[in-house]
Amino acid sequence: QVQLVESGGGSVQRGGSLTLSCVASEYSYDSYCMAWFRQAQGKEREGVANINTGGNLTYYFDSVKGRFTISQDNAKRTVHLQMNSLEPEDTAMYYCAADQEYCIESYCYCASNSHEYRYWGQGTQVTVSS
Repeated sequence: QVQLVESGGGSVQRGGSLTLSCVASEYSYDSYCMAWFRQAQGKEREGVANINTGGNLTYYFDSVKGRFTISQDNAKRTVHLQMNSLEPEDTAMYYCAADQEYCIESYCYCASNSHEYRYWGQGTQVTVSS
């Protein structure tokens, strides 16, 4: 059972930056996908970004493209989310998720839908004030 622990949340003003981190207790598969999702109060959970443990697959949802950067450190089983130019609309609970990387012959990808991730952290709150 993979356990995920997030850290790095906090309160910042508009335009500020934060870096979130997520540490996995283990990698049960040869290749994993790590993802960040967020959920604002009263809204559905939405995707932020994902990355595979090989580091060659990254995906950003439109709302964060150009502002957020996802990266991974396999030696530490850690994924980071660097968040720049934060806006009040980024205020949410941020969750780290993990599951296997999917490959069909030579085509590999990370799932984008939260329902396809089995392992979840407890979340870390990010609040951006105007």
